[in-house]
Amino acid sequence: LITYTVTITYDSSYELVPPPLGANLGAFDVKDYQTDVITRLPDGRVQSENIFKLSTFTTGDYVIPPLPALFNLPDSSRKVVLSEAVPIKVLSMLENAGDSLDIKPPKAQYEFERDLTPYYLWGGLGLLLLAAVVALIWMKLRRKKKTAEPVDLRPPWEIAFEKLAMLKQKDLLDQAQYKLYYIELTEIVRAFHERMYNLNVLDMTTEEFLEAFRDQYLPDGFYERTERFLKSADLVKFAKFVPEKDAAEADFDEAHDMIEIIRADFAIRQSSRVTIGGQINEPYDTDEVRP
Repeated sequence: LITYTVTITYDSSYELVPPPLGANLGAFDVKDYQTDVITRLPDGRVQSENIFKLSTFTTGDYVIPPLPALFNLPDSSRKVVLSEAVPIKVLSMLENAGDSLDIKPPKAQYEFERDLTPYYLWGGLGLLLLAAVVALIWMKLRRKKKTAEPVDLRPPWEIAFEKLAMLKQKDLLDQAQYKLYYIELTEIVRAFHERMYNLNVLDMTTEEFLEAFRDQYLPDGFYERTERFLKSADLVKFAKFVPEKDAAEADFDEAHDMIEIIRADFAIRQSSRVTIGGQINEPYDTDEVRP
């Protein structure tokens, strides 16, 4: 295992935007991690430490690319600082094994007589099957009537809670399918935000998704909570990190809680925004700006 540590020390008047560490580790697999551990130094500065346990199963020369650190300065400007690239040479443990690993000379080649009969038989069956499929599709297209896709008029939270229940019934965690589990879990959260705030965010990256919600009205602390959730899920989806089952179940509860927080906050805001005729304003109106 390789311990890769990134330590960022900066003035307390600066704001550090946590770097996307898990998505920029080259050919290495993430076996464990601990990110953004904040320490207040005696001289008043702030230290952020990020520790990764990495491994690889191939030999050769590798380089962990420079890591960008983005700072928001007090004058509202931004500054990017790059860390140094880290070269790593991976050697084979078998280099000094001696003659015990010598490969025996290959045996003489054996030539098989080619019988083309199976190729003709399977080729003919394949053509018949292809013709049948084409004919079936053609018949269906002739009878097909264009129908509008039904629109689910339920509130976004009802749809999201139903999909969470369906995800739990799949037992993906018991099957150790963590990547598929986190893909479906984050898609539920993204689809809920898309319906609530009328934003097309399903196809965005995590950074683009967070940028789209930076100026939206959100409950206090909810933006940072969503950021931690999505970036932790990205390590499983893109950096091959395998979490503990308890941590994955906790992320499921976190997704449920975030949806419930938005639902409750929406209900409180809508109860105080009623027109003269007694009708509530637009159902998922989010034109307010987060302070």
